[in-house]
Amino acid sequence: MTNETPDVDRERRELLRLGAAATAGLVAGGLGASALGAPALPAEGATRTRPLPENAKTPAAMPTRNLGRTGFRVGIFSLGGQAAVEKPENEAVAVPIVERALDLGVNYVDTSARYGGEARWSERYVGQVMKRRRKEAFLATKTHDRTRDGSLKLLERSLELLQTDHVDLWQIHNLSEMEQVERIFAPDGAVKALVEAREQGLVRFVGVTGHADPAVLLEAVRRFPFDTLLLALNAADRHHLSFRRELLPRAVEKEMGIIGMKVPARGRILAGWTPPPPAERSARNPGDRPGTLTMAEAMRYVLSLPVSTVIVGCDTIAQLEENVALARSFNPLTDEQMAALEEKAAPVARQSLFFRKWSA
Repeated sequence: MTNETPDVDRERRELLRLGAAATAGLVAGGLGASALGAPALPAEGATRTRPLPENAKTPAAMPTRNLGRTGFRVGIFSLGGQAAVEKPENEAVAVPIVERALDLGVNYVDTSARYGGEARWSERYVGQVMKRRRKEAFLATKTHDRTRDGSLKLLERSLELLQTDHVDLWQIHNLSEMEQVERIFAPDGAVKALVEAREQGLVRFVGVTGHADPAVLLEAVRRFPFDTLLLALNAADRHHLSFRRELLPRAVEKEMGIIGMKVPARGRILAGWTPPPPAERSARNPGDRPGTLTMAEAMRYVLSLPVSTVIVGCDTIAQLEENVALARSFNPLTDEQMAALEEKAAPVARQSLFFRKWSA
């Protein structure tokens, strides 16, 4: 007997199918480069002859899942490159957080060319650790440029700052409008850069990310077989432009690595969050009340969905250790528990989904 709804039961079955496919060794073939005026990629690119990163502490630290069809087993909690890891002149705090994450068994580190402004502090701090411990972390970064040339220039600098000759995952950052989709798929668009970088062995896998509108990401993954999808998911999701409803099932169907972000909504969904003073509130910084969930509830909700991992930025080592402990003790929620958390998040849905597209 089960008390799960058909939708939740289907999601769980799809997660098992996703895992079985990756375990069987299914990997991405050509990236559709022929549609961009370039030859299709071989099944084994230059980076694929290298062993995947391996943190020996991960299996004992937390459950692991398949990162889609990449063949990589990722811990269900991963380190995000924001919070303390993107603050200017914060090396004394940021670098130990990255170091401690690997010590605790985290095996996936996410950053971006945009984190930390023009100085790209996040990539700088992560690079301080990668120069010594590159083989322990699946390393992901992003391009926010929509063109081929601009993206390749960003990647060149990313590799320098990260102190590595390749990244495991290079992603197109934060698609929010259909016009951006058209731009990245233009003959001189960013997708061309992804294809070329993979052919040259500078990146192992390629992905796409977004927060604002599920329709935009649906169109992007329809046009191109990205290896991964980084999408904003939290317990307020169903209350506005739900990514779970249509985008998540499509990503599972395509056997993508699925990475959840905005789990605590930069704290706004959490009961301990302090709202900003009225004068500091805006469309990008909403919220007039504390959140309603604990961090345990927020993380458990998203991990009960068919995601490969979640990335969360941390301000302190204590936060990092708490998140790893939550991952270690994870048990999936029932459909009733999921629904209860969705209702609990409803009063703070707007502030918890501040990154979504809103008409007013």
